[in-house]
Amino acid sequence: MEQPLILELEEWLDTPQGRYVAQWEQAQFSGMVANVFGYHAIQIGLPHWDFLQANRIPHKVCTTLEPAEGVSRQLVLAEPESLPFNTQSVDLLVLPHGLECATDPHQVLREIDRVLVPEGRVVISGFNPWSLWGARERLPGLDPLVPVPAPLQVSLPRLKDWFKLLSFEMDRGRFGCYAMPCFSDAWLKRWSFMEKAGDRWWPICGAVYMVSAVKRVARPTMVGPAWKRRRKPVRRRATVATGRQFNKNSGET
Repeated sequence: MEQPLILELEEWLDTPQGRYVAQWEQAQFSGMVANVFGYHAIQIGLPHWDFLQANRIPHKVCTTLEPAEGVSRQLVLAEPESLPFNTQSVDLLVLPHGLECATDPHQVLREIDRVLVPEGRVVISGFNPWSLWGARERLPGLDPLVPVPAPLQVSLPRLKDWFKLLSFEMDRGRFGCYAMPCFSDAWLKRWSFMEKAGDRWWPICGAVYMVSAVKRVARPTMVGPAWKRRRKPVRRRATVATGRQFNKNSGET
């Protein structure tokens, strides 16, 4: 039986390039979820990485496809395409690489839309197919650097289109991990100077991206009869007749 892609990704996170990506994503997730408030927060997948640790929401759950050893937080066995949570019951949801590892990414987004409360927030990370790492995946004869094949990677413009269909408004986003595609810790550290340069000069070339979006719900417009306003009486200036005028009109002198 073929192993699910999300489980391959979790194993890959223990490699040098995987730890490099996970550490960057940990910092970005922490910054984007720190000030989100509510009652329930969900992380979908990768239970050995706590991307909700900087958030103060009291009830946190992580979904996983199979039991995970050595994880102390609450886990729920569930597929991302069918989340076992009530409709409009979740305030914050984080999805590390969940779309590109899912068998039906559109259904995953529909489930996220279903379980999030109005004005709820989702934070998503993914591999950037237009990065140097993504370009390497398309070159024949080279060993893949990441476990997600290039055709499955969801580009940021495509994700923005999906957000619009579901009335999500993207309010924050960032690219990261600009090191050249290499396999060793030593070479990744040698290319660390590219982090600041990449943010400034070629942000779209980052190996991964992080986006935050809010679920917008249109407020209903009340439709009914137009109430007639009572017209205010118009005040007219009164004409006062003097004694001379009265006598003149009466024919008296």
